[in-house]
Amino acid sequence: MTIEHSSPPVVEAPPVAHARFAIGEVVRHRMLSFRGVIFDVDPVFANSEEWYEAIPEAVRPRKDQPFYHLLAENAESSYVAYVSQQNLLPDDDAGPVDHPAISGLFDGYVDGRYKLKREHRH
Repeated sequence: MTIEHSSPPVVEAPPVAHARFAIGEVVRHRMLSFRGVIFDVDPVFANSEEWYEAIPEAVRPRKDQPFYHLLAENAESSYVAYVSQQNLLPDDDAGPVDHPAISGLFDGYVDGRYKLKREHRH
């Protein structure tokens, strides 16, 4: 008697996107006038569908890329932003970010980046 073994189904995994930016790095938005410091990274979109659908379709980013949590600032205020990798650029020459939550997460600004406090490291 011969026992036949069937192969498990092949599951296609989504492509792995690599984060171009790191926690503590200062970046700016490609199209909007704000900048910020990265404090967390999602490997792919991890926000609500309602948030995603609120973005105009013509500029809506793909979900299969890293998304960054920023302590952001513009000319009027500071806030938290959630931005796709395709919409970020390095902000090499503008200096530190002025956001009230920075001191709670980071130890200081050295050589163009913020150093995450020890208690927030994984």
